[in-house]
Amino acid sequence: MSILPNSSYKVFSQRNCRSFRGATCVNLFNFRISPAEFGLAKTTCSFCTLLSGCDYLHSSKRRSRGPVMAAKKASKGQKQEGGKYKDTVILPKTTFGMRANSLVKEPEIQKLWEDNQVFKRVVDRNDGGTFVLHDGPPYANGDLHIGHALNKILKDIINRYKLLQNFKVQFVPGWDCHGLPIELKVLQSLDETSRKELTPLKLRAKAAKFAKGTVKTQMASFKRYGVWAQWEDPYLTLDPEYEAAQIDVFCQMALQGYIYRGRKPVHWSPSSRTALAEAELEYPEGHVSKSVYAIFKVVGTPPNSIGLVEECLPDLYLAIWTTTPWTIPANSAVAVNSKLKYAVVELHSPQGISSTSGNEKPRPGTVLKEGKRPFLIVASDLVPTLEKKWGTKLVVKKIVSGSDLENWRYTRPTDNAECSVVIGGDYITTESGTGLVHTAPGHGQEDYLTGLKYQLPIFSPVDDAGKFTEEAGQFCGLDVLGAGNVAVIKYLDECSLLILEEPYKHKYPYDWRTKKPTIFRATEQWFASVEGFRQAAIDAIGKVTWIPAQGENRISTMTSSRSDWCISRQRTWGVPIPVFYHKESKQPFMNEETISHIKSIIAQKGSDAWWYLAVEELLPDIYRDRAPQYEKGTDTMDVWFDSGSSWAAVLEKRNSLRFPADLYLEGSDQHRGWFQSSLLTSISTTGKAPYTTVITHGFVLDERGFKMSKSLGNVINPNTVIEGGQNQTDAPAYGADVLRLWVSSVDYTTDVQVGPQILRQMSDIYRKLRGTLRYLLSNLHDWKVENEVPYHDLPRIDQHALFQLQNVVKNISESYEKYQFFKIFQIIQRFVIVDLSNFYFDIAKDRLYVGGKTSVMRRSCQTVLAAHLLSIVRLIAPILPHLAEDVWQNLPFQYTMKDGLVAKFVFETGWPELNARWFAFSKEEVDFWAKVLELRTEVNKVLELARSEKLIGSSLEAKVYLHVSDPALAARLQEISATDNDADNLHGLFITSQAEILSSLSGKPLNVTHTSRCLIQEANEVWIGVARADGLKCERCWNYSTKVGSYSEHPTLCSRCHDVVALQSHSVLEAVSYA
Repeated sequence: MSILPNSSYKVFSQRNCRSFRGATCVNLFNFRISPAEFGLAKTTCSFCTLLSGCDYLHSSKRRSRGPVMAAKKASKGQKQEGGKYKDTVILPKTTFGMRANSLVKEPEIQKLWEDNQVFKRVVDRNDGGTFVLHDGPPYANGDLHIGHALNKILKDIINRYKLLQNFKVQFVPGWDCHGLPIELKVLQSLDETSRKELTPLKLRAKAAKFAKGTVKTQMASFKRYGVWAQWEDPYLTLDPEYEAAQIDVFCQMALQGYIYRGRKPVHWSPSSRTALAEAELEYPEGHVSKSVYAIFKVVGTPPNSIGLVEECLPDLYLAIWTTTPWTIPANSAVAVNSKLKYAVVELHSPQGISSTSGNEKPRPGTVLKEGKRPFLIVASDLVPTLEKKWGTKLVVKKIVSGSDLENWRYTRPTDNAECSVVIGGDYITTESGTGLVHTAPGHGQEDYLTGLKYQLPIFSPVDDAGKFTEEAGQFCGLDVLGAGNVAVIKYLDECSLLILEEPYKHKYPYDWRTKKPTIFRATEQWFASVEGFRQAAIDAIGKVTWIPAQGENRISTMTSSRSDWCISRQRTWGVPIPVFYHKESKQPFMNEETISHIKSIIAQKGSDAWWYLAVEELLPDIYRDRAPQYEKGTDTMDVWFDSGSSWAAVLEKRNSLRFPADLYLEGSDQHRGWFQSSLLTSISTTGKAPYTTVITHGFVLDERGFKMSKSLGNVINPNTVIEGGQNQTDAPAYGADVLRLWVSSVDYTTDVQVGPQILRQMSDIYRKLRGTLRYLLSNLHDWKVENEVPYHDLPRIDQHALFQLQNVVKNISESYEKYQFFKIFQIIQRFVIVDLSNFYFDIAKDRLYVGGKTSVMRRSCQTVLAAHLLSIVRLIAPILPHLAEDVWQNLPFQYTMKDGLVAKFVFETGWPELNARWFAFSKEEVDFWAKVLELRTEVNKVLELARSEKLIGSSLEAKVYLHVSDPALAARLQEISATDNDADNLHGLFITSQAEILSSLSGKPLNVTHTSRCLIQEANEVWIGVARADGLKCERCWNYSTKVGSYSEHPTLCSRCHDVVALQSHSVLEAVSYA
């Protein structure tokens, strides 16, 4: 028996659970336990598999309930035994369907909510404070995928829990409606002629129409998932009021000096013809670049270096390595590390080139083929590596320091222009390459910074399409990532400047929309200077709660190391950067007056006004006379600036919301996306983060852990999960709740898995949960609140059941508070589907069906069942709202709240409160019932053996004998064995007809045929014996009793059934007399 950490009580004992295919399971009710300790996979899939064969409500054959089966047969007109008393058996009854029929029922429930405005009425009634989960806007550019479902359902689970916790939940859904994804969709829908005729305003109109149509489609899908939100009033980044708020954020940042225009290298997408932010990049596996080792001819050294290498001139070269040969025409310097030692080496004849990774082999250049012996400068530590790679001997002639090489002169290969050796930074290492770095300030961030230090030209002879310009001379017009790259390599080889060309596999930035490689390219762009508020952002990050905790390190690292934010895009569909340019000088003109005026125009007319109004209309009155001198800018803002301004456009503008939000919840990729852009805009203008807590979830993979892709055929469409596919056998309709159950089952803080097998397992679990709830409803069909039995009058087994229920409520509540929904899934799965059904329901059937309609024991049991139903239905409501509402609408009694109102809908009820009295079940009692339950497991083993050897059929044909070594335990067992109530009686717990405690084994009964010994809690030795039950079989309850045959009017009944039937007959006679 193991005890969970921090658990004060052991509730269930270790036992052999038949539904787990012989696996040992531990039933404990603190549940502070890892999936591994439960024997579960992280996604709990293996646990689901184990449950797949669990007969969750019905006992095995040996434990079948005779009168129940007989009555059921009779109700169907079938021949059955014991029909004489069938009408005295109280059968379960309910209007709650056995099958979910989700395709019909879930939309009906959603309509019920909508018609009655349940979300609004609950929010309006709640008075526990406001809870704001701010929705990160998905792109309005296509159908939803399974990742969207994971995201929105997680949010809905949280919101619904907060609703039940009496919060005024304010959830405004949003959509990102600008940017390249939507613009591309529009362009792809047009033919070549239509594209040529497309004006900016026509494109914007088509983009807006497409975005709004997509919003409508996505909204319908989100609703079908069962997500509650203010659907009638969402926020769209294309709304004029939103755009105006975004312009205001830009204005505030500009006024504080954080916005500037500069020429510097940025990520540029030739396929999209626009600058990109880091968050718009992806780094797919398998990219291979053409890397080269090349040499640049040294033509001069500074005066202080005379005598160092005179004997090597004029055959002295700088050896460089680059993965972007196309940038060599833009070379402005070669950088070295002043802290490194460099060797002047003589290149001897080749000896064989070493192979590298990849399918292609290295190709030697003319430098190696010609057999000449030039002198090269390389990092001295890399000499052995380069000898092996080049397949040659490098004879060291001299060692110099990196600082000695500064200001050496060399010629750029493509045009023989003289350039200098400069001192770079710590990015120059001996991990790869030659220790000398070809530097093109127009094509790399580190190159750019080195260029600023030495005032090098920011040269970038590449156009928007990624082709060389005329400045590149003979390479003009060639694609730098294709033919241009090849041409440069060929030119180097022809000039005897190429040592080696080899494929190089590495991570390389791709445009996440077009899936094509990008380049670094210097262009005139607008930037947000992060340096001015970087430390404030890092400080704010430390004040936010990050779930999982490693999210803090991730966003802190990204924020501390990020360069300035390029916020301009060369696209039409977006919010304009509100700047004017002088027609002659091209100097930008923008100040508080001009931005505020444009903001007011956009607030009224939308951002289209920037394109259709003249300059004089866009300028405020005081500058209108200057209009002829200026023209409008054509750049739009980065869409991350759009969505990153949502705190200002939504949280600060809507009265029902508040800034900062309580929670942001998005995918882990948003550490460099929306989380960061929201943080930067908010910190730079308000000085604080826009959120107090941030939750991130992983990506959705298939069942094998592979990324989903159409080519692999492993894509899971959430709508197909709900509605079913064309082949309903292969893709059945599971409904929204099964999809939601899957979301709750996974540890979303890491990448999660889903697939057909997992969904089948979820459906099976859902079906069993539904069956459990149906059992509760059907046995409360005649329940009335006034029939509730006071706690102190409940049998001990019922008090124990309520104690267990309170532990479940407590632990599930804690898991909701910690957003650990997979733990809730585990608790529900174990408690509701397995433990409750296999134990309490099993022993309760006797009381419920044959114990007498008005008996105290039956009403006591119903008291417990009602408590369980009212708690469980609310515990699962945030995760399975349709199922919970379906249960509530079939509730056979009214539930009146504290304010006296009847709860018509489950979300009006509030969260189940913990009952201190139910918790006051003593530790001694908890320990005792743990022993009883472990003993029950051992008794079941012996009963099963007796059944398999034909001594008994059902367990009711048996009598159990026990001898316990511990006197205290023996006394307690004797006490409940002798109790006069049917609930606590030991034989009732074993579902046998009799049970007897033996004081010693010296005089054990002779009729005992099957015995066993066991240790209870590894300390108390118990002897177990099984024999045929005494007496005859009661025709009504099928228990064996020596009293059967004692009553002349009912000779086939036991004493209990005789009393029940007699009471019912008396009641019928009274009713007839009264009539």
